[in-house]
Amino acid sequence: MKFGHLAGPGQVLVTDRPEPTAGPGEVIVSLAACGVCGTDLEKLRGNYRTVGVIGHEPVGRVTQLGEGVPELALGDRVFVHHHVPCYACPVCARGDYTFCARYSQTNLDPGGFAESFRVPAENVGRKAILPLAANVDWESGTLLEPAGCALTALRRLGLPEQATAFVLGLGPVGILYARLLRSLGAKWVGGSEVAPLRRRAAERGGISTTVDPREVGAVRAAIDHATDGRGVDLAVVATGHPDVLRDATTFVRRGGTVNLFGLPEAGSRLDADLQDLYLRGVRLVPSYATTEPDIAEVHRRVASGTLTISDLVSHRIPLERLEEAFRLAGQPDVAVKVAVTGPAF
Repeated sequence: MKFGHLAGPGQVLVTDRPEPTAGPGEVIVSLAACGVCGTDLEKLRGNYRTVGVIGHEPVGRVTQLGEGVPELALGDRVFVHHHVPCYACPVCARGDYTFCARYSQTNLDPGGFAESFRVPAENVGRKAILPLAANVDWESGTLLEPAGCALTALRRLGLPEQATAFVLGLGPVGILYARLLRSLGAKWVGGSEVAPLRRRAAERGGISTTVDPREVGAVRAAIDHATDGRGVDLAVVATGHPDVLRDATTFVRRGGTVNLFGLPEAGSRLDADLQDLYLRGVRLVPSYATTEPDIAEVHRRVASGTLTISDLVSHRIPLERLEEAFRLAGQPDVAVKVAVTGPAF
């Protein structure tokens, strides 16, 4: 079978390898589609410290069931989550599941960019395989994991009702975050993005205001207009640029929250006025990845029609053209979200 993998800095290849087989408690899934995530692009660039497996937003059909796998059947349409926490360590006991040491060590074999992939028993046993509702299409399925990341972040933050928020960086996950905020009842959500294509996609989903951050003072003016100069309850940094994080600390109200959501460059530093943060009571809260219950909640919202996400997939590229898919995903003026398709699509 064909599978995509990293072959060195800046190089992604599609090569052949034997098809996986299901051992006890394991499941084999035939790929329908898998989104190209920003972290896949960062791994390609060498800017990611976790394991180099790529493809973690896959959906497909169950083709093999190992001994002792309950509640699944051959042919089921499923989403598969690549990481699972142990649920037993002190970190998990505090509810910080995505920071569990075991979390990033679990993964799909050989990854989501493969014609077929194996879901380890550890993942299966912790409910990492989610059957898709009949009205949840493949495109929506590929976006459940990044939308789940946004929901996990919001659970950590504990926003007030009728919140005001601003998302800095309207890439696919930033747009999903903004749409989820509206779905959860945020009163006003603005966003900034340099690519007009992505600003239009954000506005299509009901975002109140989008601006080009290259226009001097545009972000501040939009926030001041919406909040009578108080600042937003939440500023979401959905990009990895340290300067954006620094600016975000100035956009929130007294007692407001900045969510460090996008992956920063390795070794980057925050140059901010710490006394200002102290005196204004600004919270800086990082969030990373998601868990099965939050993905299931996003799926419920998509299935019920309270959250629409499938329109964000702008390109569908066959697995054998994976290099082209990565190139497109890195061009914000051309693509919003790129999905790589497999034999089950």
